[in-house]
Amino acid sequence: MDVSLSILTIDYAKIQESLAPLEEAYTHLHMDVMDGVFVSKISFGSDLIASLRKTTNIPIDTHLMIVEPEKHIEDFAKAGSDMITFHIEATEKVSQTIDLIRSFHLQVGIALNPETPISKIEPYLSKVDLVLVMSVHPGYGGQKFIPSVVEKLKSLKDLKKKKQLRFRISVDGGINNETILAVQPYADMVVSGSYILKNAHPKEELLKWKHIFPSDAI
Repeated sequence: MDVSLSILTIDYAKIQESLAPLEEAYTHLHMDVMDGVFVSKISFGSDLIASLRKTTNIPIDTHLMIVEPEKHIEDFAKAGSDMITFHIEATEKVSQTIDLIRSFHLQVGIALNPETPISKIEPYLSKVDLVLVMSVHPGYGGQKFIPSVVEKLKSLKDLKKKKQLRFRISVDGGINNETILAVQPYADMVVSGSYILKNAHPKEELLKWKHIFPSDAI
């Protein structure tokens, strides 16, 4: 199972110092971009991604929690993102946003909040590389995993198989040593931030997941 490390709760004064020792233990760097409109908090913009791109070859997984993401795709693409994920709830121009991300030769992800049904994204599943299922309400780190999301993950995997589609399934929010067991049968990737970064031994925790859930196990 791939692990995308969210830096939302990292100490930004020590960001390079904190990330460098962990690089071999995670597969993607998850960048939660928040605008204070779609969610209540503001995080960071494309400049931080551009800065990190200079210091790491780890794929950057940019998660846009912003309204009208289509207006900002170019900035985040040029900053060095490898994949851009946007929320179905945040734009009325879903197809155009997918096409715009693709025009920069990046992978495309589409995200949905815990209450949003799969039916909302179903028309676009053949066009995206990743579906990001939120297992907490977006906007801040450290929240508890919403157990009902497991059934949504199962339904999404069943739909993927039924329609013979190729998108990957990712889950974001409240992932720890217990909840990862619940999502593992259905997810190709997990996003984790607070649990790892606040752990006394973050690298060891990540390597434990890598050993127990190898990427070819799904």
